[in-house]
Amino acid sequence: MQPLSTLIGPGDDAALVRAADGRVAVSADMLVQDRHFRLDWSSPRDVGRKAVAQNAADVAAMGARPTAFLVSLGLPPDTSIDVADGISAAIGESAEELGAGVVGGDLVQAGQVVISVTVLGDLGGRSPIRRSGALPGDVVAVAGELGRSAAGLALLLGGSSDFPDLLAAHRVPTPPYSAAWAAADGGAHAMTDISDGLLADLGHICDASGVGMSLTRSHMAVSPELVAAAKLLGADHWEWVLTGGEDHGFAASFPADVPLPAGWTTIGAVHDGSGISVDGETWPGAGGWQSFSV
Repeated sequence: MQPLSTLIGPGDDAALVRAADGRVAVSADMLVQDRHFRLDWSSPRDVGRKAVAQNAADVAAMGARPTAFLVSLGLPPDTSIDVADGISAAIGESAEELGAGVVGGDLVQAGQVVISVTVLGDLGGRSPIRRSGALPGDVVAVAGELGRSAAGLALLLGGSSDFPDLLAAHRVPTPPYSAAWAAADGGAHAMTDISDGLLADLGHICDASGVGMSLTRSHMAVSPELVAAAKLLGADHWEWVLTGGEDHGFAASFPADVPLPAGWTTIGAVHDGSGISVDGETWPGAGGWQSFSV
C-alpha cells in the first residue's frame, strides 16, 4: 500500500513526495559487497534490511521520521534472481514498516553488488536535533545496545556460529527509532546515531559543540553473551562497546534537570573543554570503526 507521504510513486520520470513540514531531512549511504556485507554471511533479505536501517537511523537522529526512500542497485550480470528479489523485497518491506515508501531509483550493471539509498524524512514541526547543541552540564545518554554488531562481526571473522543473536545484530541492525523520536520531543540538545562507534560518534558531537565528555563504564549495560563471546575469542568486550560500529543505536545529550525519555540510559556528562574520557582516562584502544574488507 502506498503511504500517505507518497503522492506519485514509481512509474513516471520522477516521484512526488509530500513535505508537510515544509522542510525535508535527507541522508544517503551506500553498501558495497565485501566491504559492508558478504553474501556468504548474510542473506539478500538481511542486506536489504540493513540498507534501510542504516539510512533511516540517520534521519531519526535528527528527529525526523522517514517518508520515502530512493534506491539504486548495481548488480553483476550473473546475479541470481533470488539475490536481486531478496534485496528489493526486504528494502520495500522495511520502508513500509517505517510508514515510508520506495519511490524510485535505478538499476545498473556493476562488477559487484552495490546498494545506494537516499532517505527523505519529515521533522513534523520539530527543530532538527543537531550535533552542535550539547552544553556543559548536560548528561550523556544512549539508546540501544552497544557493541553487538562488532561482536557479531568478530564471530563471523573467526568462523564461529555461536551466539546467534550477536550474529544477527551484525547482519541486520535494529535501530531504536522510537527512542530517537522521543528524544527529539523530550528536549535533547544534541543527538547522533552510533554508526562509527560510541567514542567516535560522541567525538563528533564534542567537536561540533565545542565541549568535552566524561563517560563511566559502570553505567553502560553489557549483556552476559557479549562478555562470553569476548572470552571465547580472546577479545576485550569493552573495545566492542566503546568503538564497535554499525549498532545504529543513538547517543544524545540532555539537560540534567529533564527526565530522560523511555529507552535512554545515562552514561556520562558534558563539560567544558574537549575530548572524551572513560572512567577518568583517555581510552587506549581504537578510536572508531572501520568496515571489513576482503
